[in-house]
Amino acid sequence: MAIRILIADDHALVRQGIKRVLNFEDDIDVVGETGNGPETMTRTLMLQPDVLLLDLNMPGLNGLDVTRQLHSSKCKTMIIALTIHDNDNYVIEMLKNGASGYLLKDVEPEVLIRAIHVVYDGGAYIYPELEERIFGKLHSYENVAEKAKELWRSGRGDRLSNREMEVLACIAKGFSNKDIADTLFVSEKTVKNHLTNIFETMKKFL
Repeated sequence: MAIRILIADDHALVRQGIKRVLNFEDDIDVVGETGNGPETMTRTLMLQPDVLLLDLNMPGLNGLDVTRQLHSSKCKTMIIALTIHDNDNYVIEMLKNGASGYLLKDVEPEVLIRAIHVVYDGGAYIYPELEERIFGKLHSYENVAEKAKELWRSGRGDRLSNREMEVLACIAKGFSNKDIADTLFVSEKTVKNHLTNIFETMKKFL
């Protein structure tokens, strides 16, 4: 069965370029395209594509709002942000609000194809350089455990769950994501989700 894709971008040339790339794939079917936020909401809910490729700069309703509203509506469509914004905060906000992937528009076609398949199979895909920069920040702080203690002492620590504190403890020991997953008996995807929440909580204090 082909993976059904909806392309949302306010530039027709960009949509056509993406569509041309995807049309070479036998197991991918582009079922539609949209040029603004409200239309994207309507067509996503109507067509129920497997994956929505979503630009962040959309007229009427931006990509973050579209993601938030689709997630709130319990829509099962997986969302991959495809954008020019190389910004940690955008990545974090999109993941927090339900996106499963984040790519920059200058990625190679094979990276886009790989991301679609990973997300369709239930995984998460962030362009490796962005992923390393975001999740690597936590690993780069030798005093991350002390920072966590400061959160607790300041009364802000209750914003971290017990599991997130366990992840922090592993980070303080220098564990990799795989090490953490093996130690806590969870998937690496779950570890990354915890790291996203932890980073969002702690970024003001690191």
